[in-house]
Amino acid sequence: MAENLIISTATDKAARYEALIPQIEALTTGEPDLMANLANIAAALKQTMNFFWVGFYLVKKMNWFRTFSGPIACTRITMGKGVCGASWKEKQVLVVPDVDEFRGHIACSSDSKSEIVLPAFKNNEVVLVLDVDSDKLNDFDKIDEKHLTQLVGIIERML
Repeated sequence: MAENLIISTATDKAARYEALIPQIEALTTGEPDLMANLANIAAALKQTMNFFWVGFYLVKKMNWFRTFSGPIACTRITMGKGVCGASWKEKQVLVVPDVDEFRGHIACSSDSKSEIVLPAFKNNEVVLVLDVDSDKLNDFDKIDEKHLTQLVGIIERML
């Protein structure tokens, strides 16, 4: 198991993801504890991509927060509420360029300005969402969606 990340100094976002994703796969391979893996994934994404906040909400009776890297956050989000709850309900990736314009946004931090949320599935049901926030407006694009979707595929194999 890798214990250190080799952080790409590339300014190109795609190149940083391409260096990071195989390292995350190596970091999590052979580790059976989902929570340990999610914690390391959140830390690796925040460290390498310099995101404001990265975390996972696991679906229980409510969408229940479990592990993250960044400032303190909301602990429970229900289906359909906020960006995470909407992604869960709609079973799709949501990219929000300005969270203040998202109807029903839950402001866990007023410093969060844009967000991308990706659902992960087991047996065609959402079992968790990956939530990534930025303190910059319009910070997420198709490059983030492509590579974070690839990462969610790795996570789905752990479920």
